Amino acid sequence: MRIRSPSLVELHAFLGVVRHGNFHRAADELCVTQAAVSRAVARLEKHLGVQLLDRAVGGVRLTPAGAELRRQVEGPVAALEAAAGQVRALPEALRLRLSVVPSLGNLWLMPRLEDFRQRHPEIDIEFRQYHHDEDFTRSDVDLWVALKARAGKHWPRQVAARYLIGREIVAVCAPALAQGIDSVDALLSLPLLYHSNYRDNWVLWAESVNGRLPPQWRGTGFDLVMNLIEAARSGMGVAVVQRCMVQSELATGRLVAPVPGSANTGRGYYLCRPRATAGSRAVEAFAHWVSEQAQRVGG
Repeated sequence: MRIRSPSLVELHAFLGVVRHGNFHRAADELCVTQAAVSRAVARLEKHLGVQLLDRAVGGVRLTPAGAELRRQVEGPVAALEAAAGQVRALPEALRLRLSVVPSLGNLWLMPRLEDFRQRHPEIDIEFRQYHHDEDFTRSDVDLWVALKARAGKHWPRQVAARYLIGREIVAVCAPALAQGIDSVDALLSLPLLYHSNYRDNWVLWAESVNGRLPPQWRGTGFDLVMNLIEAARSGMGVAVVQRCMVQSELATGRLVAPVPGSANTGRGYYLCRPRATAGSRAVEAFAHWVSEQAQRVGG
């Protein structure tokens, strides 16, 4: 039988360029040179007898023929990759590669991870660096726990994302600072601490508990959640922060919530995986466990 289909090398090169919009990033993903990717796409175009990409200084765009080829082959190529992963040796299938937002990893996930190890001692976990501009096409990560940085954000279409935790924010402070605080207005008169990327969390919280912030309110901002929490613990002021980040402090009394009430930011942390890739036993075990942990604590 005469084989008319192009090679997987050519298809991987083509799909890599389509995902990233340029040859350079596709080459980085495939661990080859940019010239090799360009040659593979050129061979594919010659093999099919059509132009697949319009090349320009600012990047590349799919031609109608390229869009049709992508539609036809993206799923089957992903399925081949998934099949190859399923038939690898068992030790490989039981390796789980995670990329987790550092703040949530340090403050919420790590204290619970020993429970997962006890339940699944056969699974080896490897943590990969988290990228805030993640496009979820890396081949060295099986699962991400990623931040939805703004309400209404849409995940890339190739990503299956499931909410875990982190939408709920509360106002907390050191026990000594909370003495005598019996109302929202009294709390808002304290020095205010906030995450510098989400200063408006104070506005959300105040509105949720029927409080009122001065139009030109002032406070101290921190670019790391860990520093924000430490400042609250040390008595610098009252911080508005995600409840999941301070659950252990609230449970032990190192921090208190002097005024009941919370607000929903519409953001939070999501468990993300490539939509077209079948999950291994390790992936499915961790996805089930981390969802269970999130449901148990809420927020």
